[in-house]
Amino acid sequence: MYNLGRYVLRNSAVRSRLQQKFARTVASSASHSSSTNGTRHPGDIIANNPEPEEVQTNQPDQPFTELVRHFVNPKDFHDVLKKHGFDFFCGVPDSLLKDFCSYVDENVPSDQHVITANEGNAIALASGYHFATGKTPVVYLQNSGLGNCVNPLMSLATPSVYSVPMLLLVGWRGEPGKLDEPQHQIQGSCTPLMLDSLGIPYQTLPDYIEGAEQAVEAAKGYIDNVRGPWVLLVRRQCFYKFNSKFVQNSYPLTREEVCENIVSALDPTDVVVSTTGMLSRELFEYRARNRQGHHRDFLTVGSMGHASSIAQGIAIGRQNRRVFCLDGDGACLMHMGTMGIIGTTGLENYRHIVINNGAHDSVGGQP
Repeated sequence: MYNLGRYVLRNSAVRSRLQQKFARTVASSASHSSSTNGTRHPGDIIANNPEPEEVQTNQPDQPFTELVRHFVNPKDFHDVLKKHGFDFFCGVPDSLLKDFCSYVDENVPSDQHVITANEGNAIALASGYHFATGKTPVVYLQNSGLGNCVNPLMSLATPSVYSVPMLLLVGWRGEPGKLDEPQHQIQGSCTPLMLDSLGIPYQTLPDYIEGAEQAVEAAKGYIDNVRGPWVLLVRRQCFYKFNSKFVQNSYPLTREEVCENIVSALDPTDVVVSTTGMLSRELFEYRARNRQGHHRDFLTVGSMGHASSIAQGIAIGRQNRRVFCLDGDGACLMHMGTMGIIGTTGLENYRHIVINNGAHDSVGGQP
């Protein structure tokens, strides 16, 4: 029997991480039942794995101790960037950069900050801004988005082509020695090697403001002299928490409720391909709660923006089965050109459903 789920769950690391998350979610639901009458919130899966308490350091009256964790205040870091002439920002939200990106989104004029569809778009947008103004832009992204950047970095921004100076803030998911999802661990170990291969210099961003400013000064010196990209790798929990005022939509249904309503109406032979992030986690949890198994589902744990193409390939190969792609708005936007190609194939067994909550939810709920 054809078992789609084996392609996701044969990886013991993926299976183990999903099962651990589901177990934590179930435990959280039980502990909250007395106060919420059993209501479960989509954010529970994250709330059960809180980050360490953040302590403001860098105060002159505090003694130095290795037991105190340092964090960079997003405002202070933005002020440092502005001081050195960096005043335009664009990119794709990332969980490791969420506090800094949220600060920028709420404190930088809208014509000086653009959240792009994908990381390659951000490199091109930053290049155009430099061509028009002569200024040096800042591009932010997760390291998994470096693949989307390779073409414009190598054929546009590199010093041997158009020589575009820019500072890249790259969230280092899967940094060696840090527990992370399997797909991030692979990407994390390759990140320095990728940058070396591209000939782009980089350094890690220190987690205290004095060191961060020194890193920016070093980047500025290189950028001004060589006229090319420079990368600052941002480790997990580098930035102090920023309390964003951004409020997500108030639609009557949550993404999780939409997912459950769709999946509950499907036939037993229907195939589901779910997009990267929270939607795949919630589909996994729904199947587990209802003891339905995962053999009909493909959970796209990485490859953001490509779930629709994966589903298209399955629909072509299994035209006797209905295939449903459950996509997110951010993921759909990332490679929207795919929708035109899907339309030309005329597959009658393929359904593409985009759930729009107006946010990059799995990387911090940013717009």
